[in-house]
Amino acid sequence: MNATPSEPALVLPRLARREFLGRAAAASGALLVSGSAAVRAQVSAAAEAPSARLNVALIGCGMMGMGHLGRCLGDRTVQVVAVCDVDQVRRDAARQRTEAAYAAERPSGVFHGCIAYNDYRELLVRPDLDAVLIASPDHWHTLLAVDAAKAGKDVYCEKPVSLSVREGRRLVDVVCSYARILQTGTQYRSMPTTRRICTFIREGGLGHIKHVFALWSRADGSAVPYNPVLPAEPVPEGLDWDLWVGPAPWHPYNRRYHKNPALEVVPWAFCEDFGAASVTWHFSHSADVIQYALGVEESGPLEIIHPASGEFPTLTFRYASGTLLHLVEHWGMVRDLYGAVPSTARLAGNFGGVFVGERGWVTTLFGGGPVEGSPADIFVEMGLRSREVSGANNHHANWFECIRTRARPSTDAEIGHRSASLGHLAITALKLQRSLRWDPVREHFPADAAAERLCSRALREPWRL
Repeated sequence: MNATPSEPALVLPRLARREFLGRAAAASGALLVSGSAAVRAQVSAAAEAPSARLNVALIGCGMMGMGHLGRCLGDRTVQVVAVCDVDQVRRDAARQRTEAAYAAERPSGVFHGCIAYNDYRELLVRPDLDAVLIASPDHWHTLLAVDAAKAGKDVYCEKPVSLSVREGRRLVDVVCSYARILQTGTQYRSMPTTRRICTFIREGGLGHIKHVFALWSRADGSAVPYNPVLPAEPVPEGLDWDLWVGPAPWHPYNRRYHKNPALEVVPWAFCEDFGAASVTWHFSHSADVIQYALGVEESGPLEIIHPASGEFPTLTFRYASGTLLHLVEHWGMVRDLYGAVPSTARLAGNFGGVFVGERGWVTTLFGGGPVEGSPADIFVEMGLRSREVSGANNHHANWFECIRTRARPSTDAEIGHRSASLGHLAITALKLQRSLRWDPVREHFPADAAAERLCSRALREPWRL
């Protein structure tokens, strides 16, 4: 997008634009793939009567929300009874798509059973509603999920589940107190190839993991989200902008918060009041998979080491095991700056990481071709049928099953919170421009008041968690 002199440019991460869009499209496509052959086969076998279906609603009908909607409309074990969005254009489109899909299944060719809401609070009071899928901008994730849990609804919440450590802990506490099922939307961990590689690493297949590498993209040349001053523009008809801003600090409407500047780009994530930049784009996926593979998905690092310390050239986490997780701007840094893999190693993809252990190295990356690593024997030991990582997964199916059985989902509130927190810790160290010590049990920075203050965010009146 071109910017006029009076309008600050919205700059995408220092990831090649084509690559970024491709990864985003792949992530969105995974929503639809996850509802394909395997799931439809299960659905067909179940042949659930309408009365036995789970009643679900979608909150947030943008790009990701419509992907979730398509997944649900292809699953006859659930019924979409409502959609909610503060943008009338988006919510009407979601309602029309829902009613058209269900009408096509009926001999009459008519269906009018999906209600569209502007205010999610009116939706949550419905006694017939079992669960909600939250695909709103990030600044709403925690509050929507907390209010849904308090209303007795189970929750699927897009990542990151919070914009601060304290928000995430509050979410976990409420979900546990109200005995709700919450699935975090990091679908990448539910892809079979990913799970097999992570299990192999977790069980010691590479020996002790010395180094892990993950991408940390930059916005506007900065490694952290920022708050550009965007000029006020007229609010489009049918958009409830006050409710869109909701609990975040007030910003006047500007299309760059709400309208995608390019296909598949999340427009608000660059702004720290509405999103979390790299944490929103892909780091939550990477953090989830990496901590899962390391066996620390309900914990966290002990140190965040800033490059100003001179110890490492990029921001680095140190875990109790001694494993180091390095954040890099691009994969060439793994070869050229750290020398952690051979110079001929092919590294491509966003979601996941590069693991270097005593026995060799392996990638858990999606969107850039097959899994890579060496020695070749490790792939034989993993028993992988293919080194290709597809978007097919059972993430939604796992959530639906756990709603029925009340079992723990694969990426519950605690895991989602710890993945988001890893990104928040990185942002804190980058903002303070120094290294930090972290207590992952008590979730605080010992004897560090400045860092502690960045663990929470004030909500705009009258919103409360």
